[in-house]
Amino acid sequence: MAIRQIRLFDDEILRKKSKIVEVIDDRIRQILNDMADTMYSTENGGGLAAPQIGILKRLVVIDMGQGLIKLVNPMIISHEGYQEVIEGCLSIPNRYGKLKRPAKVTVQALNENGKKIILTGTGDLAKCFCHEIDHLEGILFTDLVTEYIK
Repeated sequence: MAIRQIRLFDDEILRKKSKIVEVIDDRIRQILNDMADTMYSTENGGGLAAPQIGILKRLVVIDMGQGLIKLVNPMIISHEGYQEVIEGCLSIPNRYGKLKRPAKVTVQALNENGKKIILTGTGDLAKCFCHEIDHLEGILFTDLVTEYIK
């Protein structure tokens, strides 16, 4: 396992769309483990998407206090309500802003062993699902901000 360099806001890879993972093998599992190590090495990281470490694959890791979640090819299959949230991003240090996110999100993905999983999150977990899946589409939270926090 290794800590990878986090790509910052001016890196063009953050604006590209990630590719679907066709085969989940030891290489993909190693990337997920490296992503988790990288996320845990930061002060306030709750999630990390593969483009943030320079890999254009649909991979996400999240830990919002309920334990590590590893997602392969995640997609939002339903959402409900709205909440106003404050977000930041490891790729955009020291910038925070208000935006609207769904209050409840259901995500379908594969786990690191290729098994289909469906997860539902509310509050901060819903926000994190949306934020990380946006990264896979080349969308940054700054694209959605309604007001920056000083």
